[in-house]
Amino acid sequence: MEESEDVPKDFIKLKSEKLSVDEVSELVVSPYCGAVSLFIGTTRNNFEGKKVIHLEYEAYTSMAETEIKKICRDVRQKWPSVKHIAVHHRLGVVPITEASVIIAVSSPHRAESLEAVMYCINTLKASVPIWKKEIYEHEYSWKENKECFWVNSEK
Repeated sequence: MEESEDVPKDFIKLKSEKLSVDEVSELVVSPYCGAVSLFIGTTRNNFEGKKVIHLEYEAYTSMAETEIKKICRDVRQKWPSVKHIAVHHRLGVVPITEASVIIAVSSPHRAESLEAVMYCINTLKASVPIWKKEIYEHEYSWKENKECFWVNSEK
């Protein structure tokens, strides 16, 4: 494969179907890269002593996709050696143990891909309009990300 045939790509998807770690990681594999780093955010069964039944996610889809594209552009400026980036986020109901978000980044060496994955998830939680509703046994709660820039700007 010629280097020109393996141009850097961003794979962004918001969907209601179950996310696949294999699918997301395979999107970023490149013969020019020795590292693929992944972050998988899953639904846990508890929060502050309450039993979580499942999560529900809603998004302003077009704006969320635009913000994720900005994150990808930022990654490429900060880590120019990054080859491919994949960000898949689930919408709707996400049962316990299933993935809500999967981020994969490939680069020639591990440091760049690991740093880029951390940057991606932290920035996504801080700036992308995706909202999480935690469903407990006898109640529910809309959760805001503590990292969210619009939450801190109102105080």
